[in-house]
Amino acid sequence: VSVLGSNGAGKSTLLRAVMATQRIYEGRILFMGQEIHRLRTEEIVHRGIVYVPEERMLFRPLSVEENLRLGAYVLKDQKEVDRNLESVYALFPALRDRRRQAASTLSGGEQQMVAIGRGLMSSPRLLMLDEPSLGLAPLMVEEVFNTVRRLKKRGITILLVEQNVREALEIADRGYVLQTGRIVSQGTSKELLESDLFRAAFLGI
Repeated sequence: VSVLGSNGAGKSTLLRAVMATQRIYEGRILFMGQEIHRLRTEEIVHRGIVYVPEERMLFRPLSVEENLRLGAYVLKDQKEVDRNLESVYALFPALRDRRRQAASTLSGGEQQMVAIGRGLMSSPRLLMLDEPSLGLAPLMVEEVFNTVRRLKKRGITILLVEQNVREALEIADRGYVLQTGRIVSQGTSKELLESDLFRAAFLGI
C-alpha cells in the first residue's frame, strides 16, 4: 500500500501514529484485527510492525553488521537472526562487502540499505517505509524501488510513504491520498493512475 500526498499532508504522522510515537486524538488503529493504538511502542514492535524512518537513524559509530543485528533484538532464536542476516546480505550484496565498516563511512544510498535491512532483521509482519528514496541519487532511487519490488514478491506487507508518486503506485496494489490528515482519494494503483483528477494533481498530466 502506498500513502501519497503533498508535504504536510500527514503521511509521516500516520506512520508515527501507528508506532505510538505520535498521539492520536480520534479514531482507532487496528492491526490483524486487533486495536493497537493503546499499546506502547515496544509492544507494537513485538507485534511485528517495523518503521524505517526518513532520517534512517543509524548508529553511526557502529559497523554495518552491528547496526543490522540491532534490528533483531526482539528475536530469541539466534538461528533465525543468522538466517535473516544472510537474507539481508543476499538482498544487498554491497553491505556484505562493507559489513565491518562504520555506518558513518557509507553513502546515503548505502545507509538507506542498512536502514531497510535492519528493519527486515526482525522478520516483520508489516514494514513501514517513510520516504526511502528521499535525497538519493537517481541510480540509487531506482535500486531502492527495485528492492521494494523484491520484498513485495517475497510476500512482505509494506506500507510505503513516498513523494515519487508514479513509482510508488507502480509498486503498490492500492494507494491512499492524504490531505491535512484525511483521506481524500483512494483506489487500486491502476484506478488512481487512470484518474484524470489524480493525474492532473500529482503527475502534471
